[in-house]
Amino acid sequence: MTVSDPKADLHRYLQIARDALLWKLDGLSEYDVRRPMTPTGTNLLGLIKHVASVEFGYFGDTFDRPSGEPLPWFEEDAEANADMWATADESREQIIALYHRAWAHADATINELPLDAIGRVAWWPAERREATLHRILIHVIIETNRHAGHADIVREMIDGTAGLRADNGNLPSKDQMWWETYRNRLEQAAREAGKAS
Repeated sequence: MTVSDPKADLHRYLQIARDALLWKLDGLSEYDVRRPMTPTGTNLLGLIKHVASVEFGYFGDTFDRPSGEPLPWFEEDAEANADMWATADESREQIIALYHRAWAHADATINELPLDAIGRVAWWPAERREATLHRILIHVIIETNRHAGHADIVREMIDGTAGLRADNGNLPSKDQMWWETYRNRLEQAAREAGKAS
């Protein structure tokens, strides 16, 4: 059994979540990556833009390591939710490049600081603003995976593509007929349970 390095383990899980989130854009049109798929406007490119911004904040400002990256959607006069969608002037390539710059900035912080380094999260309640790099890593891994889960559902709604990543569907290997039958069984069970309550 090999001995694990806790920081390397956390960093690896963060990268797995990053890669899973970006994979959800593959093969889609400009329209589809921006398309609001829920009543609250959840869309794939907006999720990338948001998570890039999150990494700049948590691994930059929190540890007094500002990136210098302009994030106008976080300015005081920005419209609400401006980090959750890409304007027509913001290309997919620009948003992906922003996310890659966020990774590089975050990775530098992760590599240079020990897990017990203390940062200050200005937007958290005063009683818990101080946080270690360890805690921030866990927080951002959770947030990234949460949004990767949103992206899973959004992508499946767009074109039926599902799974963890290109090389690991993490779903049973079944044909379309099996999935339709399975979904119909679930629908029937839901209807029966609904009648019983």
